[in-house]
Amino acid sequence: MGTFQLRSTPIVGKDAQPGSWLLALHGIYGTGTNWRTFARKLVENRRDWGVQLVDLRMHGGSQDAPPPHTIDASAADVAALASAMADEHKPVRAVSGHSFGGKVALRYRGMQPDTLMQTWMLDASPSARDDAFMDPNNTVVGVLNMLDALPTTFAAREEFITAVTQKGQAKPLAQWLAMNLEKVDDAYEFKLDLTAIRELLTSYYQADLWNLVGGDQDGELRVVAAGKSSALSDDDKTRMRTASVELAEVHIHELPDSGHWVHIDALPQLLELFTTTLPYT
Repeated sequence: MGTFQLRSTPIVGKDAQPGSWLLALHGIYGTGTNWRTFARKLVENRRDWGVQLVDLRMHGGSQDAPPPHTIDASAADVAALASAMADEHKPVRAVSGHSFGGKVALRYRGMQPDTLMQTWMLDASPSARDDAFMDPNNTVVGVLNMLDALPTTFAAREEFITAVTQKGQAKPLAQWLAMNLEKVDDAYEFKLDLTAIRELLTSYYQADLWNLVGGDQDGELRVVAAGKSSALSDDDKTRMRTASVELAEVHIHELPDSGHWVHIDALPQLLELFTTTLPYT
């Protein structure tokens, strides 16, 4: 069996030859393509940059990753991808991560990669949440428990969507989760390894990465906090605001009218932030 490597898709502006690259890391249950619209608009605004849409381990095309399935392993995967890109003269100078991917991005920053100039955490917290799996209001865990209770094979995509909505989930979420269906013979199989996903979430909730917010880390840290999301607690936001005052390299950007899906709810504002703050190299 060959060495595991993350699957990723490059996005560049028409006829552009970018000299810097941004790795875009999705959230749990997602894939790199979740960020395709954002990436396409960004590379037209900043033609000096390319965006690599990454499928994190055990998501999308990055299946069969060796255990353990942790934040540390996920960040090491990202580091290996960045190293491979450097060998192709595609230096990774920024990384952005949404939700679960935001903590992976922060952990990657802690590995102090040589070329990294910016790290973006998009509605993601550095904090641990010891009670996360017991919290009845935790929708991420609720979705995982719901998926665990469903069959793994369906006669049609619509059958899966109906099954998810009958469990009380919204239809747009059901349609998004259906992107993880794969047709095998005459049926559709849900391809996410839910045991691995549970391991990733366990590591995510256990990890306290506040020590990587400041200290000796390289490059800027930019945190985007959505006003209509609970991903960052009030205490998280207060600590991050304090860090942004005390540490020149830390910045917090608050989007009061956005929900958790910042690249959908606040796409113009997010594009403006990246367009104006990505470094010129």
